[in-house]
Formats: sequence, structure tokens, C-alpha cells
Amino acid sequence: MALPARNQTAAIMVLEDGRTFRGESFGAEGETFGEAVFSTGMTGYQETLTDPSYHRQVVVMTAPHVGNTGMNDEDTESSRIWVAGYVVRDPARVPSSWRSVRSLDDDLRDQGVVGISGVDTRALTRHLRERGAMRVGISTTETDPQRLLARVLQSGEMAGANLSEAVSTQEAYVVPAVGDRRFTVAAVDLGIKSNTPRMMSERGIEVHVLPATSTIEDVRAVSPDGLFFSNGPGDPAATTGQVQLLQDALRVGIPYFGICFGNQLFGRALGFGTYKLKYGHRGINQPVMDRTTGKVEVTAHNHGFAVDAPLEGSTATEFGEVSVSHVCLNDDVVEGLELRDADGRLTSFSVQYHPEAAAGPHDAAYLFDRFSDLMSDRKDA
Repeated sequence: MALPARNQTAAIMVLEDGRTFRGESFGAEGETFGEAVFSTGMTGYQETLTDPSYHRQVVVMTAPHVGNTGMNDEDTESSRIWVAGYVVRDPARVPSSWRSVRSLDDDLRDQGVVGISGVDTRALTRHLRERGAMRVGISTTETDPQRLLARVLQSGEMAGANLSEAVSTQEAYVVPAVGDRRFTVAAVDLGIKSNTPRMMSERGIEVHVLPATSTIEDVRAVSPDGLFFSNGPGDPAATTGQVQLLQDALRVGIPYFGICFGNQLFGRALGFGTYKLKYGHRGINQPVMDRTTGKVEVTAHNHGFAVDAPLEGSTATEFGEVSVSHVCLNDDVVEGLELRDADGRLTSFSVQYHPEAAAGPHDAAYLFDRFSDLMSDRKDA
């Protein structure tokens, strides 16, 4: 059987420091701009593409061969592809999976996502590790790198960008509990992935997914046993409304669990600053230690910002004593916070990584059980 011909349309990619890569169009033709970041996952590209946290980012895949299993209708983490652009070395010419219903190239093209293939992604990843994540442009219509560079330098930066409202649901909706309802949770959608409310519902939690613009009145209207903040894109320092909401919830004693962006906003609500990492953590193979148990987890990440909190000891806040509960073993970045009251009881916690972890790993799924235990303890108190 003859293999389908590859798209031979020329494409160029120019980073904001002028480094230029040439290749072939992959996905839609045209031009796109965003922040160039790399993901170290060997698999799970469908979940990466549909993760709203990647809004306005051009994702470079470090795995050399991408698209082998095609695309299906079950593994998407939202209603669309969110990446601003896609960079691969060798795209699969024919997807091979019994679950595949279309090719990756077709999905990118149908959803207007501009990509480039045939790029030395090893050299590109090394460049981003040395120089840091930066703005980039990909074009199939521009042939002059200097003209494309000028447009890259005019594009928006991730620092200072408030993006969660752009990816959030506009209307509240409910994911019912599986079996008997044990708890009700108000989940503020800052870029939530589909697997998050699914994993909570499997634990008997009725999840009310609320827009990013929700207030404490909106939260209390669902009579929640707990409050959850999801992952999401953008600079946590540019976000104010959700920080105020979280502080209001902590003052009235609603147990809180946050992941990724929700961890950064938890840190800000408790008085810590946040900062931009040089090139961030993205992929499904990041080692994190849970200091509360001493166990090391292999975790899924997608973040370019982190909480600036002391790794040792605890810090007094108006809400209680906060300490760092998880730390990245690669670079000592804060990976989790926990808040305890005057009696030493856990009242709220967060992690920087993704315990819902579609497409894996699943080492951190226990955190949803920890949230359930926290709400149960609160009910019994």
C-alpha cells in the first residue's frame, strides 16, 4: 500500500532572539505566534493539545515521532485544541490505532492550528533550555525571517497575561456523582481538564463547574463542602478576582484544593509572590516528593510560573500556618502547599502538578482522596 504524500509546503519558525528553523507545514497553513515551550512526554499528545493551560503557547514535542496513534473522540481534555502552534520532528504518515478516527494532521488543519515539521527539535529544546521560553512565530506565508521576527517582537508576552477567563466555561454546569453523593464541590474553571471533575465524581462528589468570574456568592449558592481551583494559562500575578474569591472562601472556612494555576493563586492568597520559570515544567515524567509521606511521585506538569515560598518551616497567615508540602526533585521548585489551623488540622492544600494526569502517570490520584478526607473531617467536626 502506498503511503500518503507528505505536505511539502515550506514553513519557517523564528524565535524572538532571531534563531530560525526551517521545515514543512504541519496542520493548517498560515501564521501564528505564541510562547515557545517544550513538552517531554513520549505520549499523550492529544491530551496536551486539548489542555486549556496551553492557550497562547507553541508546543515543541521532544519525542521525535508524533501522531502514531492518531486522534480519537474519547481522550480530549476540552472541546477544542488550545495550543497556538505545534512543532514536531517526524509526524506519523499513517496513524495506527484501533481507536483512531482521524489523523493528527487532519485535526490540526481542521481546527486552524498552524504547525511545522521536519525541525531539529533536539537543537530547539537545547536552545530553549539555555535561553528560556520565549516568543515565537511560525509561518507558511512569510519567507523572510527578519520580517517574521519583527512581528514576533510585536506579539504579546506571557508575563502579565490574564488568560483564564478566555478559556473558562461561560455557563455553570454540573458533573453528577457516580453512585451516592457524598460531597458537593464548587470547581472554578480556570482552564479545567475533563478528567478532573470525572475523577472527583468517581469518588461520590457532585461537581458544580463555575466560570472564572464567579464570586463568593456564586460559590456559596451551591452549598459546597469544598472549593476547587483548576489548572489554567497565564500569569498568576495578573489575576486578582480569583485571589479575592479564594481569600473570602478561606475566611468562611470552606476547605480548598487547587492544582497548577490553582496552586499559584493559593500561594498569592496566602501572601506569597509568584515568578516566571526560565523554561517551566511540561511533560509526564517530572519527579516530585510529597513531604507529608516521604514518597516520590512521577507527575504530569504544565506550568511556566511558580510560588515563591520558603522550603523550610512554616509561615503565619491570617488563615493559619502554611508550609511547602511538595517539592520538585529536579530543581527544588515549590510543588505544593498546605494550610493548617491553630490546632494543626489541615484545612486546605494545593499542588503544582496535575493529579488528574490524563494521559498519565497516575501516582498522584490519591490527592482526590485526600480532598475527600478533608471534606469528611470538616463535616464531622
